[in-house]
Amino acid sequence: MQLFYCNSSACLQKKGNLNLQKSVRDSGDRKIACSLLKVEGDLNDEACELVNGVELSLGESEDSIYAYLFTAVKNNNETGILLLSDIFGFQDSFTRDFAYRVACNGYNILVPDLFRGNPWSKDQPKAMFEQWIARQNPERIAEDISRWTKWMVDEFMAAGISKKLGIIGFCFGGGRVLEVLAQDKGACFGTGVSFYGTRMQSVAASDIQVPVLFILGDNDPLCAVSDVQNIEKKIDKGSKVVIFQGRGHGFAHRPESPEEDADAEQAFMIMRDWLYDNLVM
Repeated sequence: MQLFYCNSSACLQKKGNLNLQKSVRDSGDRKIACSLLKVEGDLNDEACELVNGVELSLGESEDSIYAYLFTAVKNNNETGILLLSDIFGFQDSFTRDFAYRVACNGYNILVPDLFRGNPWSKDQPKAMFEQWIARQNPERIAEDISRWTKWMVDEFMAAGISKKLGIIGFCFGGGRVLEVLAQDKGACFGTGVSFYGTRMQSVAASDIQVPVLFILGDNDPLCAVSDVQNIEKKIDKGSKVVIFQGRGHGFAHRPESPEEDADAEQAFMIMRDWLYDNLVM
């Protein structure tokens, strides 16, 4: 087991039918520059700006499901990644910006609509949340993820482009990462990254056949450190838990202070290196 405690300055080891639709570069032809994304390494501004975004749909009429696909153009490493959103859905600007940044590092990243056009919104009363989540059928969500996984397999793996897929999830999506990997049993996915996953099923851990990176804060009421550590022990396979001291829920993809910005940057770099080591090398 690998266990890391992090602060803002350091990490300390402690042992169907495809329909191409509108571009998703916001209004106009949005590009994100490396300087804004703080991307480090060998990428230059020109390469980083070359990220395409398209909206995809599978199926017909009421059975249609949607997703955004972000692809690196110039520096594409030919690896596909599935990104499962938090409760705010695949159109959320924080999730979309994170996906752009992952693509900027060379990946093809698909963000599916897990909630069929009905994500949670901040203007809804908190008292209504449990009613909303109860309407999100787990079997339907799992089936939608499975359909998009098959599309990615056909698009990237069957074509000989990607040897294995990766999967990333935040919050609600972070919990689903475990379920997807347990169902997959190493057939399609080479690794997973779970950011402060919620409603995680620990029983799924024993069926996971690939290493998983867990990133969370030690002040998160929705994702207990002890629960994640127990899940990581069950998986093993070279998995790792990275704990950011003093951080709560959502800090890595929707930071709310300069201090969280620094930790979000560090968390991204840890994830970036993990994906490279487990999918690209």
